[in-house]
Amino acid sequence: MGIKLTLLIVFFVVMVGVGLYSRKHTASVDGFVLGGRSVGPWLTAFAYGTSYFSAVVFVGYAGQFGWKYGIASTWIGIGNAVIGSLMAWVVLGRRTKVMTQHLGSKTMPDFFGERYGSKALKIMASAIVFVFLVPYTASIYNGLSRLFEMAFHIPYAYCVAGMAVFTGIYVILGGYMATAINDFIQGIIMLLGIVAVIAAVLSGQGGFLEAIRKMAEIPSDLPVTMGQPGAFTSFFGPDPWNLLGVIILTSLGTWGLPQMIGKFYAIKDEKSINTGTVISTLFACVVAGGSYFLGGFGRLFDSSEIYDETGSVVFDSIVPHMLSSLPDLLIGIVVVLVLSASMSCLLYTSPSPRD
Repeated sequence: MGIKLTLLIVFFVVMVGVGLYSRKHTASVDGFVLGGRSVGPWLTAFAYGTSYFSAVVFVGYAGQFGWKYGIASTWIGIGNAVIGSLMAWVVLGRRTKVMTQHLGSKTMPDFFGERYGSKALKIMASAIVFVFLVPYTASIYNGLSRLFEMAFHIPYAYCVAGMAVFTGIYVILGGYMATAINDFIQGIIMLLGIVAVIAAVLSGQGGFLEAIRKMAEIPSDLPVTMGQPGAFTSFFGPDPWNLLGVIILTSLGTWGLPQMIGKFYAIKDEKSINTGTVISTLFACVVAGGSYFLGGFGRLFDSSEIYDETGSVVFDSIVPHMLSSLPDLLIGIVVVLVLSASMSCLLYTSPSPRD
């Protein structure tokens, strides 16, 4: 408990320190929301990646789709890297940067209002963003709270309230630049942490080959391959067509999320977009691919703790249960990296005021 608490305190201190350091960029609305449109490729790429792969992916999706598709769920991470990162940067990066800078728009609703000269459209876009990001934000808090509940034994409701309050203070303190710098720091921890967590989890199962052998013995419970052993270790999993649908939805869906597209508003120049494209794609390969690969072994941790009163699997509980037996140091790193990644999603959930 002491190591986990120390890491959390250090995380909070670093965040506050970066927020105070970044206050010089918050003198204007443009500086607060976009960091003065002067954010470099490394910060932008890491900010894009940590916004993409928050608690929703690491806790929710990795647990749910890893349970359903086994090791083949790794394809979702690869699809996210190619379609959700590489193609998004190639197709949207330069166009979004040039157009939003030309119009002086700071958020997605702001862009619609300026592009079509309609205040009503701006208000409508703001309402749509607010309404549809409520469940997305709720899922982030849900994933974070379950991790905190597992790591610190804090009641779920208190975790949600605490995260909401701290997120508000953090965003107000330093704005986008603080978020981007912290995302870069924590992105490095994510890259190292996901590798360490996978190694530790597989080691606890007797190594990679032994874990694969155990997974191959589990019969499929999906209608397409019902009862077949080895389905959860096959190349395309027990239900390839549904898996393909998940890859497309989780990859293309991010193209319209304001917290993702907003990163292109803030990048420094067009040259930085080329560098950011490569960095973002490699980051996604490691973090997303690693998260889904880890979740693919979820059935090895089948126990009563991941079921509710009705006997249904609580997918958000699978990954926290997998991590519960890890050393405190690794659990602390997981909590910190998921907390940082998740909080970066929340800056773009509402439109900004105008100068």
